[in-house]
Amino acid sequence: MSVAHLPPPPKSDCLRLVLVGDIVGKPGMRIACEAVPWLRRAMSIDVVIANAENAADGSGLRCVDYRRLIEHGVNVVTLGDHLYRKREIMDPLTNENNIIRPANLPQQAPGRGSTVFTARDGISVGVTNLIGRVFMKPVDCPFHAADRELAAFDPAVKVRLVDFHAEATSDKQLMGRYLDGRVSAVLGTHTHVATADEQILPCGTGFQCDVGMTGPFDSVLGRKTTAVMEATLHGVPVPFQVAVGDVRLNGTWVDVNIVTGSCEAIGRINVREDRIRTFNEQERAARKVL
Repeated sequence: MSVAHLPPPPKSDCLRLVLVGDIVGKPGMRIACEAVPWLRRAMSIDVVIANAENAADGSGLRCVDYRRLIEHGVNVVTLGDHLYRKREIMDPLTNENNIIRPANLPQQAPGRGSTVFTARDGISVGVTNLIGRVFMKPVDCPFHAADRELAAFDPAVKVRLVDFHAEATSDKQLMGRYLDGRVSAVLGTHTHVATADEQILPCGTGFQCDVGMTGPFDSVLGRKTTAVMEATLHGVPVPFQVAVGDVRLNGTWVDVNIVTGSCEAIGRINVREDRIRTFNEQERAARKVL
């Protein structure tokens, strides 16, 4: 989806949610904060969820960036395997309801794995964060954790989204099938590469293996190509600095029926920073004319 091909507004009985893909470093934070108001106005987005585990120089999340995302309109921040790289984030993880960590971490881990909040017209929305086990650090079973988290939701919470932060596409596909019909959408994060498999599964759950990256695309997964190349070819560890060029926002939107909780439409977002800025400038100019 580009700015020139925006989806039509959601139907009156649907809520439109978006999961913004892994925010990487300062470039990712900049475009995410610029884009959230645009997403709400241009795409009629009701709920914005953002994975921000790479927001702090490519690894972890600082409190100041967490607060910036919330102030710019993000409803819930999700995390992943780098969540504790900045230990300061433990305070909001413990005390705030709008930031969650993978539910299948050890029970003693700071933070919560799910949250429920109120969107427009008093509609309750539940969000759950999980992390995969294939090619990842050892964690508890994400499938059992999903059962536990969903069982704790009030049955009246029909709109439910899962951010599954995982490496293997097979792991993600299996989670989508496992939760099909029990949640509105299972959307993957972590690999920083958007997959072209967005779909609605047989029992009504929206699914995509990975929603992609929000950050610099002139890079290797958001890091400067030269540093990654040097480390790979020479075997000498070097710092992987966040790149700066070709900044884009990746994400996936879903339209969810507020009565049944089923996904009725799904689509990818891949938009460059200059396009968002142009749109925002045109809108500001139009408001001045009025």
